[in-house]
Amino acid sequence: MFQLGKTIVSEDIIEKDFVCNLSACKGACCVDGDAGAPLDEEETKILDDIYPKVRPFLRKEGVEVLDAQGAWVKTSYGELETPLINGAECAYVIFDDKNTALCGIEEAYNQGEISWKKPVSCHLYPIRVKDYSEFSAVNYEKWEICDDACSLGKELQVPIYKFVKEALIRKFGEDWYAELEKIAEKNFK
Repeated sequence: MFQLGKTIVSEDIIEKDFVCNLSACKGACCVDGDAGAPLDEEETKILDDIYPKVRPFLRKEGVEVLDAQGAWVKTSYGELETPLINGAECAYVIFDDKNTALCGIEEAYNQGEISWKKPVSCHLYPIRVKDYSEFSAVNYEKWEICDDACSLGKELQVPIYKFVKEALIRKFGEDWYAELEKIAEKNFK
């Protein structure tokens, strides 16, 4: 771990390689698990605002859940996240003709209907950020469903922090990312 501004960063995001391999995993990270995508307070307001424009891109099952529960939910632990369909896939999940899970929010973004790509926690994956009062912890979340992504990343020699560059800049800013690159080049060659 090392400190970068008000973040504590796992060395894994520099040392480990990763490139999503959707043809292998079929977007399992949006379907498996027992929780929705983590959200921050600001994102809940965005989801409320964009839901009418995203709704036409979603599956019937997702629309039913979102209409019943809202564009986001608060868990019994007070955490904010996207709702799930039957405790499984994210309510915003859609599937392409190869049965690969995709994000309905991102599809609306790609079609020019909205200007917000998707929750930053999804954009950052496989990095997870946990905010504490004095700092944020930036960690690599190892999950066996992403083994193919690790293999592809290693083959292409793409470290995690480079794979999620756009998302890290979105979350922490250009200056933070430039410092991360300097640390990586200086200490992790």
